[in-house]
Amino acid sequence: MRTIAIEEHFLTPHKALNVKKSHDRVKSPLKLYDEEQNKVMPMVYKKLFDLAEIRLADMDAAGIDMQVLQYSGAYLALKDQATAVSMARDSNDKLAEAIKAHKNRFAGFAQLALQDPENAAAELERCVTRLGFKGGVWSGTCKGLFLDHPSFQPVLAEAERLDVPIYLHPGGPPPEVFNAYFSGLPDGISGTFSLAGWGWHAEMGLHSLRLVLAGVFDRFPKLQIIIGHMGENLPFSLARCDAWLSPLATHLERRVADYFQTNFHITTSGYFALQPLLCALNVLGADRIMFAVDYPYSSNEEGRRFLETAPLSSGDLAKISYQNAERLLKI
Repeated sequence: MRTIAIEEHFLTPHKALNVKKSHDRVKSPLKLYDEEQNKVMPMVYKKLFDLAEIRLADMDAAGIDMQVLQYSGAYLALKDQATAVSMARDSNDKLAEAIKAHKNRFAGFAQLALQDPENAAAELERCVTRLGFKGGVWSGTCKGLFLDHPSFQPVLAEAERLDVPIYLHPGGPPPEVFNAYFSGLPDGISGTFSLAGWGWHAEMGLHSLRLVLAGVFDRFPKLQIIIGHMGENLPFSLARCDAWLSPLATHLERRVADYFQTNFHITTSGYFALQPLLCALNVLGADRIMFAVDYPYSSNEEGRRFLETAPLSSGDLAKISYQNAERLLKI
């Protein structure tokens, strides 16, 4: 069966990017995360920078037909406006070259530098209309602001106009959040705990709810948002969120939970356990779930094995494996 994986990461060389030295303990937990993960995943960064032989061989070994690539942009949020804009455009151009060379194997999301929302909207338009990208991507907050802030409306409006989704990936927590919630633990834990070990998913679930509560989808009803990691804890908690928030959110046109049936899609990235999948299926349905691996942070083989062994009907398997991605991304 055809398989499209839609949260697959890469990096490109840039004078402003030094994964190990561009941030420190005061500015971001990403340094801690790098150090912790390098102990167990020494090949990750080599694979991140590869957009040809290694990546394609890994895809072939696991039967992955296509990757929809996104720049590993958590580091971009740490940069000043000019540097972020330059890095985003540079990464998008290099991704376009890789897609052109392997057009049947790669597609892409445009990295957006939200430090300059007007530029980000223009870059999204350039990447979609001229380079053939399938949407935009951003990681975490920008200068402490979530995407519901009015300053980001040009990006949301452009995504809706172009009829392409925005993939929201988690990013590093602000220093105040990191220090309050994740510090003071034994060595080798805090960075990962604040990111992939818990913090990423809790914050991205909160980010998604903020978009709803701020009325973003009443202003932009056709806007589509993709979140990864089996829904960032939301499928498990959505019923309670809806029960407590909907009676208070009288400014909204619909109940809180309803927006997750019309404006959100989730992916399986990095979550290869049956219980979260069953929860997501029960809450959101197979039409709102797409396959992703989270390569190279997660294994293509593990992701494909999970997909093939999940107790899904043939129709739901096809939707999750490739049909939903083809429809949403116009592949």
